[in-house]
Amino acid sequence: MVACDVGDRDAVAALLAGIPGEHPLTAVVHAAGVLDDAVVQALTPERVDRVARPKLAAALHLHELTRDHKLAAFVLFSAAAGTFGPAGQANYAAANAALDALAQHRRVAGLPAVSMAWGLWAGGGGMTGHLSESDVDRLARGGMRPMPVADGLALFDAALASGAATVVAAHLEPAALRDGSPLVRGLAGEPARRTVPRAAAPRAASRRTPDLATLAPDERTEALLRLVREHAAAVLGHGSAAAVPEAHGFLEVGFDSLTAVEMRNRLAAATGLRLPATLLFDHPTPARLAAHLAAELAETVEAGSPVVTEERVGAGGSASVVPVTPEAAVERSAAGRGVRSALDGASADEVFAFIDRQLGRAAHGDNGGGRGETDVH
Repeated sequence: MVACDVGDRDAVAALLAGIPGEHPLTAVVHAAGVLDDAVVQALTPERVDRVARPKLAAALHLHELTRDHKLAAFVLFSAAAGTFGPAGQANYAAANAALDALAQHRRVAGLPAVSMAWGLWAGGGGMTGHLSESDVDRLARGGMRPMPVADGLALFDAALASGAATVVAAHLEPAALRDGSPLVRGLAGEPARRTVPRAAAPRAASRRTPDLATLAPDERTEALLRLVREHAAAVLGHGSAAAVPEAHGFLEVGFDSLTAVEMRNRLAAATGLRLPATLLFDHPTPARLAAHLAAELAETVEAGSPVVTEERVGAGGSASVVPVTPEAAVERSAAGRGVRSALDGASADEVFAFIDRQLGRAAHGDNGGGRGETDVH
């Protein structure tokens, strides 16, 4: 056992030089890592370097300094963050994506390598020892469930024997992945979809959320307040909206920057509005946030903007109706009218969103018509 700062190239060189010739180095397992989570706006060069040094710089040192060793294995402990890109871990995701690239580079060069992108391990401790129960619940809602140690060790053996340069070793919840990144939606399987104008499906809409566009202003604000409190309770892991008083601040009841982003995403999906990442900080109580959303929806209704819903039919024929965001509407309409006409008059955000979605489909070989979808306009 030798203590070594693997982020220091000279220290790693000295460590390797100290290995006795009668017991030569035969394998490397690089498992070092540091977390410094924050939303992108809060990242600084120092926070990026703090995460990259023990993860990426160390891996590069080990790669360069062992090239002439006849290794049987070169194992990099990457993380699922580099594959799935969770909120608040841009620096960590980048460092781990670079490990995956290094493994590919070594394999092309004829050197042994496998980068294992780990999901969450059960039992706490180590790098995830700081996670609270609500943090673990938040990860589960995103599709990542804790993995028993025995399963993790079995996956380590399987990854080592797989012959692949990169693998993801994690316990995933398929149903939770359905609303996630296009990169992982295919793992869950796509439910059948029908896209219809709101006015054509009022009864179906009531099974999920009220038809906000047709409510009177007072009723709309009241419905939005219920919606905000229900989603806030779900994000914080409470069983009832009563745990989130309408006049209490979001920070006061337990929100942080990461859960605030999750809350924004939920409300954007539920209302069809484009909402900023700073939504909960700009409107810091459920009552003020509901009033803001009501005003935004009122402008949409008064402007006569089309409001579209999507009926998702899941297993067993169960159905729910959810709003379709402007970006999704652009994408759906493109299938029938062509990309150029679909993007005429689109904002920069809508154009980039369209490109991101199309790239996600291309990764699965999906041309928009291979998932059993039927769009009804």
